Amino acid sequence: MTFGYGDVFDAVGEAVQPGDPAIFCDGETISWSQLTGASNALARNFIKAGLKPGAKVAEYMRNGPAYPIVFLAALKARLAPVNVNYRYGPDELAYLLDNCDAEVLVFDADFADNARAIRPRLPGVKLWLSAGGRVDGFDFLDDLSRGDGARLDIQRSPDDLFLLYTGGTTGMPKGVMWPSHVWWEVLAAGRAPMLGMEPPATLEALQAQVRRGEGRAPVYVAPPLMHGTGMFTAFGALSKGAPIVLTQSMRFDAPTALDAMTHHATGGMAIVGDAFAKPLLDALRAQPSRYDVRAMRTITSSGMMWSPEVKQGLFAFMPDVALFDSFGASEATGLGVSITTRDLKPEDAKFEAPNTIVVRASDHTPVTPGSGEVGLVAKWGNLPLGYYKDAEKTARTYVEINGVRHLISGDHATVEADGRIRLLGRGSHCINSGGEKIYPEEVEESLKSHPKVVDALVFGLPDERFGQSIAAVVSLEPGAQAGPEDLIEHVRSRLSHYKAPRRIRILATVPRAPNGKPDYPAARDMFAASSTQ
Repeated sequence: MTFGYGDVFDAVGEAVQPGDPAIFCDGETISWSQLTGASNALARNFIKAGLKPGAKVAEYMRNGPAYPIVFLAALKARLAPVNVNYRYGPDELAYLLDNCDAEVLVFDADFADNARAIRPRLPGVKLWLSAGGRVDGFDFLDDLSRGDGARLDIQRSPDDLFLLYTGGTTGMPKGVMWPSHVWWEVLAAGRAPMLGMEPPATLEALQAQVRRGEGRAPVYVAPPLMHGTGMFTAFGALSKGAPIVLTQSMRFDAPTALDAMTHHATGGMAIVGDAFAKPLLDALRAQPSRYDVRAMRTITSSGMMWSPEVKQGLFAFMPDVALFDSFGASEATGLGVSITTRDLKPEDAKFEAPNTIVVRASDHTPVTPGSGEVGLVAKWGNLPLGYYKDAEKTARTYVEINGVRHLISGDHATVEADGRIRLLGRGSHCINSGGEKIYPEEVEESLKSHPKVVDALVFGLPDERFGQSIAAVVSLEPGAQAGPEDLIEHVRSRLSHYKAPRRIRILATVPRAPNGKPDYPAARDMFAASSTQ
């Protein structure tokens, strides 16, 4: 590869028809000519403002047309886009923007109060741009997105990068450095198994695919673009000329999503496990005549486990869909994948992983398949450079095994006799009860298999006798009745008895982040609060 990812979007913009849709969002349609013109104009204005290659452009925004425009503009100007979690408060925002050396901050107008609060603390930020509305004292994104929309005459590099910030499980957020040449390999190679397409080796081959219309069905992106699942799905779709379907709402609403999927005849979708899939299934069952999702061909879930029962239920409404459990992280993609179709029985948390091994934590030697030994997941190939400005953490996370660079993801797993990986969960959430290790994800999946359970989170609490005891918070179907003892017995019928929660609290809603990932600290707090009532 001799080009940067800005060149990829130039190539796609020239291969599509100008009036082809690029973004559908809450009734608004952005054509490819509009997306290309706005991103080119904005890229020019970034350069006119004195930004040099590698300068960081932070996006503090919800999903919406502005997010891709800014992202593409940064890449086209050889700048590095940076995702910002819109749930952060002023101190967290100031830390991230300082840590990434941001020179541009684009923020939704609704977040203006936080922008004002942190502005005096960030003298390195040269451009402060509001999106979605004018804000006194700040420049307006739309003004800089107008003007000369022609292709830029600029030489880009395969080393041009973006930063994907991850909150991780401990410590402050860290920025993962993704160069263009690695991202090209990740997104291009992913098209072969997902869509039956040959991964393009050149920009000319990519343009030929776009002109043939391969893989260009609309893709509904449910997770926030500020997180890796939403980001990789959205820009992966756009990089092959497929329109993306977004909503600016900060909460996932299944009927709204299904209405949009029906209207746009979406062929693909990104979700985060049962937090998205179960409400979709419930809505489909509640009003089956309202929706038509038979055009769906792929749904990809990443970030949390997706229960077999929900997968099977979806096939009644989208019979030709392939359901992908994608096992990845901000630090690497493609750690493994599990594919379920109507004719292929789902395998709970087992992944095909050709570039992944499981190694012992002590010396990074591979565990023996079929031994039942628990090790750490390690992945090679198509890896980012490491963490921005953190060589020590990079050295701990990306290690050499038998002369090959691997990511040690922090996930615990075993290896089946046939070589497939069985994912257990993150070590940071592992519960040690009486010397036995229990992985919350496994118990959560067991709880969610109960027909009356909507969602569940499992965690450890201090215990004088066992060190930790297993606790859970659970939400039930509307109007359903199920007591803690019933749920505990259900887990015991599926797992070893020592893995069953000793205490369960029934809540109206289980706490999760906007991307569907579990909020364990909030779950513990809600458990404690319900215990005192």
